[in-house]
Order: sequence, then C-alpha cells, then structure tokens
Amino acid sequence: MRKIFAFMLLSVMMMSCSPYALVNSETYNGADLSEYHTFRIVTPADGHLPPGIMPVTYYNIAAAIREQMLERGFVEDPSSPLLINIGITIHREIETEPALPPGYTPYPGPYYNGYYPCFMYPRNVYLASYYANARVITGIYKEGVLTMDFVDIRQKLPLYSASVATIMDNGRSRFRNLKGIAEATQTLFSRFPVPLLPKYRADR
Repeated sequence: MRKIFAFMLLSVMMMSCSPYALVNSETYNGADLSEYHTFRIVTPADGHLPPGIMPVTYYNIAAAIREQMLERGFVEDPSSPLLINIGITIHREIETEPALPPGYTPYPGPYYNGYYPCFMYPRNVYLASYYANARVITGIYKEGVLTMDFVDIRQKLPLYSASVATIMDNGRSRFRNLKGIAEATQTLFSRFPVPLLPKYRADR
C-alpha cells in the first residue's frame, strides 16, 4: 500500500513540475481514428512554415509526431487520407471557451486576442465542418502553443485536434530543442484516442 501511495505521489509531483500543459484534446464528427491505419504529416510543400520556425524545428516536431503515431501501430504513407496538420502560435495568457453558440459554424481559429495560429496547410479548407462544440484558445501569456489537427483530407473532414502549451524562457520556446519537443509531443498525445501498442506502454 505504501509503495502504491509513493508511486502516486511521485506521479503527481512529476506532473506538477512539467512545463507542458495540454490545452485541448477534441474529437470531431464522431471520428474513430482506429479505423485509419496510415498517416502522413504536413510538409512545407503543402503550405508554408509558420513565421520564425526554422526547417530543423519543423523536422524535429514532425519526427516526434511520427514516433507517437508509429508506436500506436499507424504506418506512414505519403498517399494516406489522414493528414496531420501542424500549427504554432505565440501570444499571451491561456483561456478557453466555446468557439460559438450551438448551431453556428466556428470561426477559423483558434483565435488568440487578435491573432490566428499559423498552420502549414490552409486550415480553412476543412475547418467549416468542425462541430460547434470546438473550443478556442482566447489568450496565452508568455507561452508557445503547438497544435495538431487530424484531417481526412480526401473528405476535408476534421477528425481530431490537440494543443499543448509551454512557458517560454526569455521569449524562446522550449519547442525549439529536441528534449522539449519530445516532452511536448508526448503531452500532446496524452489523451489521443488510439493507445500505444502494448510493447511501448511499459516505457511510458
């Protein structure tokens, strides 16, 4: 019993010390992501890199997302209908609220106190079919936010979206180093609806 209590206490301490926070994790259109067996990650050729993001940062983020997907049994395929879109925003003070009242189509957000996130693939191509219960981030204080959208690009159908935030040091996001990217991406997938394969669960 003492060992279990000690383990729980250690887990809580580790979580409380984490510089990363899951801002949102939403499934849309009744999607069952386990029905998809392949995926592809957005590339600069599909759109453009967000301002201030170097190619090496993009490739490190893509590699961390790829690892998470492979450990869940997905196979990377450049012709896959499942596109993972990447967006990055830096602004002030995190708060979330419903995008719009029920029955309305959400704005092409998340909306950040006058700023939209910079997505590599144009989000408005598929955003119109988001459910009205989508949540937006209304503000972020001294934080960097990494967002990923899962989209059935053939149907232009949003399936899932998650965002993770991190406090920045002197204006420089932890997303810019390998360790930070790996930890942030692990948090990003913490409520992903498809679990890790059994052989990877023991390591997490």
